Amino acid sequence: MKLKIISAIGLLIAVLFFSCQTEDEITFARYYSTGSVVYQNKCQNCHGKDGQGLSALMPPLTDSVFLKANKALLPCIVKYGAKGKLMIINQHPFEGNMPPVDLAPIEIAEVLTYVTNSFGNKAGVVTAQQVEADLSKCN
Repeated sequence: MKLKIISAIGLLIAVLFFSCQTEDEITFARYYSTGSVVYQNKCQNCHGKDGQGLSALMPPLTDSVFLKANKALLPCIVKYGAKGKLMIINQHPFEGNMPPVDLAPIEIAEVLTYVTNSFGNKAGVVTAQQVEADLSKCN
């Protein structure tokens, strides 16, 4: 009987907690948590668990200045990859090949929400609509 009461109270607290969140907070939480899974499956092998990259081979994802300055380019890099001189991050040039990642726009939005709000970054939600608009402008 006590277990049922405790479970009911726990459920009530959870319902109250989630009902107090705004729609934006719920969207952010959903994109961030799903983006974490996409990152683990598609990005972590090269960029590392903590986004530190692999020395001179793979760029880190910890440079919030770069991420913010190139926000519209990030979906293109994820979807289509990059070759040659990739970028300069923390004043260090990275050259090589980032293979394209076959993700739907919503998955790109989720993983970019995760990356741009992890590893010391705080940039808010990247929406699927933003990603679709940015992908339409890729060269």
